[in-house]
Amino acid sequence: MAWMYLMLAGAFEVVGVIGMNKVIKDKDLKSYLIVFLGFICSFSLLSLAMKSLPAGTSYAVWTGIGTVGGTLVGMLFYGESKDWRRIFFIGLIIVAVIGLKTST
Repeated sequence: MAWMYLMLAGAFEVVGVIGMNKVIKDKDLKSYLIVFLGFICSFSLLSLAMKSLPAGTSYAVWTGIGTVGGTLVGMLFYGESKDWRRIFFIGLIIVAVIGLKTST
């Protein structure tokens, strides 16, 4: 169950990042709520995962999911570069996260 918490924590990290982008554009209450709720859920789920998983592994996987998710959202919805090198390094992060999962 700890890995499920960790995956959800990473997903909510991405929600928080999307909210940050909305705050930059809109600065309304809804945008701020998305940021705060996204990060509150993310940190709460991360702390649950860290009860069973090593802190280093948990943090690395959580930041990896957040990094990949935030970058993909930026590329798909906000017009960020889709350069092959970015996609290659995103793939390396995914491989590293899978490696951490299999080695824990």
